[in-house]
Amino acid sequence: MFTVTPNGANRLDIQLSGKLNTEEMIIALDKLVRKSENIENGRMLYEIIDFHLPSLGAIVIEFSRLPSMFGLMKKFDRAAVLTDKTWLQKISEFEGALFPGLEIKAFNRDQKVEAEAWLSI
Repeated sequence: MFTVTPNGANRLDIQLSGKLNTEEMIIALDKLVRKSENIENGRMLYEIIDFHLPSLGAIVIEFSRLPSMFGLMKKFDRAAVLTDKTWLQKISEFEGALFPGLEIKAFNRDQKVEAEAWLSI
């Protein structure tokens, strides 16, 4: 499951749980692009609830859309990632280095209050 919910004018809340297949990845990325259209200097709260690697087809879709994802990420200044998996926290923060102008900070899932506070700075 991948949900994208607007939270105010310049923020999206995203939840990921389970395993995405090819069709679900297409729908998820389309939803993310559509709901990001009018965002500038945005914030993102990304909650990873129950992570499973996406299917091979879903990964191919994600890589094929990488150029448009770079453009989309320019709309955001900060992203907080909530996950209890240490390796996902490290990868999330590393991804921040790949997107100039986007700061990504990882938090444990029980630190939502702290993540919300960091996003509001």
